[in-house]
Amino acid sequence: MTSGPVLVRHALGHYPVYIEVGALARLEELVAEHLAGRRTVVVADATVLELLQTGSLGRPPWSGEALSFPAGEPSKSREEWCRLTDVLLARGFGRDSALVALGGGVAGDLAGFVAATYMRGLPYLQAPTTLLAMLDASVGGKTGVDTSAGKNLVGAFHPPVAVVADPRVLHTLPEREFRSGLAEAVKHGLIAGREYFEWMEREAAALLARDEAALTRLVRGSVEIKAEVVSGDEREAGRRAILNAGHTVAHALEQATGYGLPHGEAVALGLVTECDLAERLELAGTGLRRRVASLLERLGLPIRLPVPVPPEQLLAAMASDKKNRVREIRFALPTSLGGMDEGEGWTRAAPEAAIREALMAIL
Repeated sequence: MTSGPVLVRHALGHYPVYIEVGALARLEELVAEHLAGRRTVVVADATVLELLQTGSLGRPPWSGEALSFPAGEPSKSREEWCRLTDVLLARGFGRDSALVALGGGVAGDLAGFVAATYMRGLPYLQAPTTLLAMLDASVGGKTGVDTSAGKNLVGAFHPPVAVVADPRVLHTLPEREFRSGLAEAVKHGLIAGREYFEWMEREAAALLARDEAALTRLVRGSVEIKAEVVSGDEREAGRRAILNAGHTVAHALEQATGYGLPHGEAVALGLVTECDLAERLELAGTGLRRRVASLLERLGLPIRLPVPVPPEQLLAAMASDKKNRVREIRFALPTSLGGMDEGEGWTRAAPEAAIREALMAIL
């Protein structure tokens, strides 16, 4: 397996993604390297910040300034963005400052959006501590907050200066949260990595046991796939849309359940539904949904929705998806393992009747 950081390219240059067991213990060293001379503050949820300050995430612990917010998806809001920026202003942080986004996807999106907008843009470093954030959310430069109308509808593209992913900290995650992150890895294999998908099929037991070598390879495999996609389409004008596979349904499920369903579990259900839809539209051959569902189930992820949700409620939520055009609900759909439908801008509209039928695969 290749060593060294994975490079993610963007319009103004590139940034490294360090994927190393024990890397978080080097956080201050890497901050000094990538944010040299800047007054730097860590932004993390309260639970993760306590782990960092006690040294539970790596020795030595962070000795610099820090801000916290309540853990959970509800903090990914305009209200919390406003509170954090007000605190930064009150403490005198200027344009020579920088941020470290520490934690899961909520921390990365929220702190990244603060960095994108405070003083018209500050540099920041991503230090993801959940599996989902390591292999997906921290890479690509998307930042933002949720609104009552849907997820990530207010945000900005703002790439970090570096990402520090330490697979060792994944041992601190509760089992459900750990397994939730595996859904994004399955998605990456489905959209652009057949061999990676097949490797996960072989190594499912090692992944569930949180074997550090297997986790390191998992994170690197996903980051390499995502880096290749986003480097060629930084602002989602084309092929980057394939990273939304499973997400049209997933975001609707999250909204319909009041965000009580973890994002990774919603993605798993979304992948099953959208593979079913691809088969119904004759874009994918019969059997793709079954194979994807089989791997998800082996990884401990749901393939049926545990609570009843009316299809009408899900369709209404899908109507606000960012990919939609002229009121058509659009999907990024697979054609095979590792292959995606190019459609119109890598997404395709689907008839409501077909969407309803595909939803029955999980309802």
